[in-house]
Amino acid sequence: MKRKLVRFNTLLWVVLLAVQFLPDRTEKDALSPAMVWFVVGAGVFMTLLALRIKTAEGLQLHVDVFCAIFACLIAWTLATAKWNLMRESLFPAPGQVFTQMAEDYSKIFINIGSSLGIIAQGFVLGAVIAIPLGLFFGESARFGKAAGYIAVFLGAIPPVVYIPYGIALLPTFRSVSVFVIFLATFWPTLASTMSGVAHIERRVLDSARVLNVNRPTMLFRIVLPASLPSIFNGLGIGLTISFILLTSAEMIGSKAGMGYYVRYYSDFGDYTRTVVGIIIIGIVITAIMYGFNRLQRRLLRWRG
Repeated sequence: MKRKLVRFNTLLWVVLLAVQFLPDRTEKDALSPAMVWFVVGAGVFMTLLALRIKTAEGLQLHVDVFCAIFACLIAWTLATAKWNLMRESLFPAPGQVFTQMAEDYSKIFINIGSSLGIIAQGFVLGAVIAIPLGLFFGESARFGKAAGYIAVFLGAIPPVVYIPYGIALLPTFRSVSVFVIFLATFWPTLASTMSGVAHIERRVLDSARVLNVNRPTMLFRIVLPASLPSIFNGLGIGLTISFILLTSAEMIGSKAGMGYYVRYYSDFGDYTRTVVGIIIIGIVITAIMYGFNRLQRRLLRWRG
């Protein structure tokens, strides 16, 4: 247990906690007591997480991640609340940001729900349509090459350029956003699925044909599992692009979502809430990508 708890991240945690008791030099209240409670909570969470880790590799990753987090918080606290090296109106102290985050939790959850709802609709719709089409075109000797060139051409066009047509043809901004996310997911997933099918060993397919396997079984029981690594590459690209496009779109014309939250308060010069929005966006995207990668590893565990 001592090996898990007494590490360099623990030292940085102690330094971060000690820094909070230095005198504040900001004109506004830096809310250092609130930051003290946050640091204590972070230390408890770090300890409980370390006790659950069973491998040396996982423990080292745990140490590195918390070292980076605590080092950034130490630098942020010193540069703002303690030494006042940056403009207070643009760069609020950590205590102010985390206190505002706690006060705005209801607004934050509503906007997160709006953003994730759009992502889920567009991403799932794009994946559900692209994967079967990619399997069909990738396995088809007649249509495969032509479909591949079309996918590469249309996939190279940024989906954001379709927003004017989406606004003209679709009834709401939400439907336009779903359409853009659909395009951002559809083309890379289609191209990656076709590429995955093309790289399957031909002897596997020939063996299935010798056994008179019907076409649906061939596609979904043989071709699909063999193509999953490539499919996940396309889905990962589509998911990353989707978050970028959605946040940008919400900052332009939406009335909800985390992009809207950041843009709305930045228009009023409320940079404390602006920083809150930036941090929440980073946390949400990191959590979703972590879950996506866990799902990928689970489904592809047969690769070793």
